[in-house]
Amino acid sequence: MKKIAIIGAGISGLFIANLFKKNPNYQITLYEKKTSIALEEGYGVQLSVNSIRFLNEIGFHKLRNNEKFTPEKINFYSNENLNKICELDITNFNSENCQYTTLKRSSLINFLKTDLEDLIKTGYNISNIDQQNKLIKLSFENGQSYEYDYLIISDGVFSKSKSLISNNEAQPKYNNTLAVRGILSKSPENIDSKNIAIFFGSNYHHVIYPVNSNGDLNFIAIIKHPLSKEEQKKQTLFGDKLFIRKVLEKFPLKNKDFLIDLKELKIFPVFVSNNFHKLQNDNIHFIGDAFYAFPPSFAQGASQSIEGAYELFKSIENNTQGDFYKNRINKTKMVNRRSKFNQFAFHLSNPLITFVRNIFLKVLVKNKKFLEFYLGKIYNN
Repeated sequence: MKKIAIIGAGISGLFIANLFKKNPNYQITLYEKKTSIALEEGYGVQLSVNSIRFLNEIGFHKLRNNEKFTPEKINFYSNENLNKICELDITNFNSENCQYTTLKRSSLINFLKTDLEDLIKTGYNISNIDQQNKLIKLSFENGQSYEYDYLIISDGVFSKSKSLISNNEAQPKYNNTLAVRGILSKSPENIDSKNIAIFFGSNYHHVIYPVNSNGDLNFIAIIKHPLSKEEQKKQTLFGDKLFIRKVLEKFPLKNKDFLIDLKELKIFPVFVSNNFHKLQNDNIHFIGDAFYAFPPSFAQGASQSIEGAYELFKSIENNTQGDFYKNRINKTKMVNRRSKFNQFAFHLSNPLITFVRNIFLKVLVKNKKFLEFYLGKIYNN
């Protein structure tokens, strides 16, 4: 029996633990540095069909309908006049059992951890990774150490495990944008609250979408906001009321009244990966944001975490780990290019260029060949 250690109890770590738990040839242990798995984050995630297909293998289709939502369209709006530009039918990528789904991140995490309680060790902060021998020795700050055949690192964009292995060479970079997250209990006026709404603005965009059948709406805004090196590291800054008020005042919105109802408001700097880190040891792997973190403009963060975890599970199960890195890089580069392009297109400020963008968008959302190229290559594995 092979022993597998997973570091990080986020979406990718919990999902791959569920997959390995079904295979009696593997013994898994999942380490989380926090003393508990956080469920307070009420903000939403979008899951396209490429991830729903894999989640269904561990029973996601049985999740109660009131905990998730299946939007049918993405509606595009202009911040300038609040008019609707066009809409995109995302049901074209759905199948009978795999539908584009939105839900609260806490609901997804709770689902993923339900059958793993006996496999998760909380309060374990990694301090050293020794990979000189055939076995991989993990040492933790509490003085305990263990040996494993495989190590899967899924502890996020600021992965401490990745830093230990790479000697701090694979550090993320600030994307010059802030993310503002929260939950709305009621929809802004003239917005289709049953579908995804994206608002384009100058150096800014925000997205509103339902996360369950109870009427809760996820709100996320991405706004350009340069920060000094010192400010990027100052975690207390992003909880400072004066700083939050200044950021909200920068929102280029004609109607800001709905922001009063924003609950669980959080602001944090967006960090993205700078490069890929290739390991010589085929028994150590990165998944999720530890592998690569995208700009949040293509709604693929959670889906790619799930997809990458599934690919790694299959490669270890079939003893083809050498192919995992190459295949995952190809898909990751494709998603990253689209994420960067989306952010560029969403944040245009020149009136003439935005006018042309809107015309092109109206045509492209109806062009099946373009949609299959731009979305289908991502959504369809």
